[in-house]
Amino acid sequence: MGPYKQVHSAATYIRDGRAPIPEKELTSRIMSAIRAKNTQPEIILRKALFRAGFRGYRLNYRKVVGSPDICFPKNKIAIFVHGCFWHWCPRCQPTLPKTHSSFWKAKFTKNRARDKKKLALLQQDDWITLVFWECEIKKNLGRCIKKVARYF
Repeated sequence: MGPYKQVHSAATYIRDGRAPIPEKELTSRIMSAIRAKNTQPEIILRKALFRAGFRGYRLNYRKVVGSPDICFPKNKIAIFVHGCFWHWCPRCQPTLPKTHSSFWKAKFTKNRARDKKKLALLQQDDWITLVFWECEIKKNLGRCIKKVARYF
């Protein structure tokens, strides 16, 4: 079952306790539409890698710790594409939401700790780890591709 179930043609959202109840229905709809995989920055980077001749990558490769967004298993290269808002970009420094700010602050802290742990585990296993931020991909995609190319 998805994030909601139909009851007499009106959407009733099922709450699992992981997030506060939004004050507006529009906020709820927007938040439930956010993707975890195949985000726009991921697609842009993948297309650029493919155009540059990089083949053989796997998406969200579950055989590797942390399921990297893009993974080159033969070369032991794990690439993570971080959204500036969700992973709290140090360059952009996005603003904290005004409602439920203590929840969001804790969430972003946990997200960053989880990201750091994934990278450390992969590096212990001799993986090359690359993290590209959403803003970095948008502003200088060529530099991102050059960074990947260094390891081939």
